[in-house]
Amino acid sequence: MMDIWNQLLQGFVTAGTPVNLLWAFVGCALGTAVGVLPGIGPATAVAMLLPITAKVEATASMIFFAGIYYGAMYGGSTTSILLNTPGETATMVTAMEGNKMAKSGRAGAALATSAIGSFVAGTIATVLVTLFAPVVAEFAVKLGPPEYFMLMLLAFTTVSAVLGQSTVRGLTALFVGLAAGLVGLDQITGQARYTGGVPELLDGVEIVLVAVGLFAVAEALHAVLFEGKVVESENRMSRVTMTGSDWRRSIPAWLRGTAIGAPFGCIPAGGTEIPTFLSYATEKKLAKGEHKAEFGTKGAIEGVAGPEAANNATVTAALIPLLTLGIPTSNTTAILLGAFQNYGIQPGPQLFSSSSALVWALIASLYIGNVMLLVLNLPLVGLWVKLLKVPKPQLYAGILIFATVGAYGMRQSAFDLFLLYGIGLLGLVMRRFNFPTAPVLVGMILGPLAEAQLRNAISIGEGSAMVFLQRPMSLALLVVVLSILVLPRAVKWWNTRYAAA
Repeated sequence: MMDIWNQLLQGFVTAGTPVNLLWAFVGCALGTAVGVLPGIGPATAVAMLLPITAKVEATASMIFFAGIYYGAMYGGSTTSILLNTPGETATMVTAMEGNKMAKSGRAGAALATSAIGSFVAGTIATVLVTLFAPVVAEFAVKLGPPEYFMLMLLAFTTVSAVLGQSTVRGLTALFVGLAAGLVGLDQITGQARYTGGVPELLDGVEIVLVAVGLFAVAEALHAVLFEGKVVESENRMSRVTMTGSDWRRSIPAWLRGTAIGAPFGCIPAGGTEIPTFLSYATEKKLAKGEHKAEFGTKGAIEGVAGPEAANNATVTAALIPLLTLGIPTSNTTAILLGAFQNYGIQPGPQLFSSSSALVWALIASLYIGNVMLLVLNLPLVGLWVKLLKVPKPQLYAGILIFATVGAYGMRQSAFDLFLLYGIGLLGLVMRRFNFPTAPVLVGMILGPLAEAQLRNAISIGEGSAMVFLQRPMSLALLVVVLSILVLPRAVKWWNTRYAAA
């Protein structure tokens, strides 16, 4: 315990340098701005700014990305409440009650409960990251190649089965990512694979290009081609304050939301959708009398407080599997994993010993960022709402310019630009036909690692695949993977039989 305390203090010393504080502030401000603009989620923002990793020192850029990461979660609630346009899926639930509160003249209270709830949940979840990440890392060091391969298989199945609307689409997206991950030189034999004789592909497909193409370029193209004009909303802004009754109703909702959200961040089950909906359902069930009547009519403050807390707790706790196992559990953490790899840093159990200064500075910056966001959000709500007046055509043109300049700046290669827009068109087709994009990134980043672990595991088993069944931990993980794929289908089949009977 003393050891964690000392390292955290050291992290505060690193994160507290003027340069790093400035990066944290810029990240939080950018993240909030990005969250406010509908359609650009944190994943798109981080993807768009990934090329920065080529020029900025590792710790500073990680602090910067972390700022964008949870700044966008804060910002998304502002537009959901005032304009009923969720910036991304995590804030859909907030829009349901928050916008009704805004329409009945209580926008200020809704914004205040969402900002303070985000702060409370973010801080509690950061304490959990501080206490449990080193413990998980210590346990993970004991795992061998068979266990690691099974963990990655678990990440593949959960991300593809949970994130898409159908498992088949999720798995298709995953295989596209795995195929892209195979391009380049074989890690073990040094043979060129699937390069088609193009020398630029010998180093493999750049993660940054795929992230920027699938998220930023596809997002902009989709908006230009398929989305109509956005209608301005006329909600008046009230003072951003809460009454005594609002506080009494919000505090238990914040704590319940945090308790629901934090565990979901730690499991590779993808996304903030499940915990936010669960939290909303819980608050609706627990409400009584006139408070219950407010749900879906005038807007209930618990319906904003709970899901917002759950959302932020999930997002912060997602850093535990990312830092300790190298497993991303959402779109944005998948892109953050790419950012780590750009610096030659591999998140995983060794990270806490090999790059401990970076990790603890990152964890300390989460505490600092949470306070910054509270200061940024409550007084400046009026300013964030003005951002929504940016005309759509200029906004998306700006995104495309940013993406193009960023991608070209990495290697000054024209080939990269063709590849970027090719990937952008693929992303557009995926969006049009409801294929999830996260499995592509997860397959690309974890695919080569999984391949290496599979080959190592098979060589440990002297060519036999039985090695996966002989070790208790890998066998247990295999059972979990199979149950994720089989159980939902079995339940569905049983229900239809039961209904028919």
